[in-house]
Amino acid sequence: MSELPADERYEQLEALLRDEFAGVHPAATVTRCVQAAHHGAVEVTGSAPPALVERIARKHLRVLATAAAERG
Repeated sequence: MSELPADERYEQLEALLRDEFAGVHPAATVTRCVQAAHHGAVEVTGSAPPALVERIARKHLRVLATAAAERG
């Protein structure tokens, strides 16, 4: 998967999601979800505005948290 562009908006997004999901997911998981969201947005829409990447990544992280909780 390609790296995110060096952009302060994505760094801020990752920091926001790391804080939001602290204690639920390690930082590396948040980074991977943001990267996957970015890649998916580019593939589907041709661009990756930070607001779209944030929504996609947050949904990924919530699904992962739900799955982990169900595994117990």
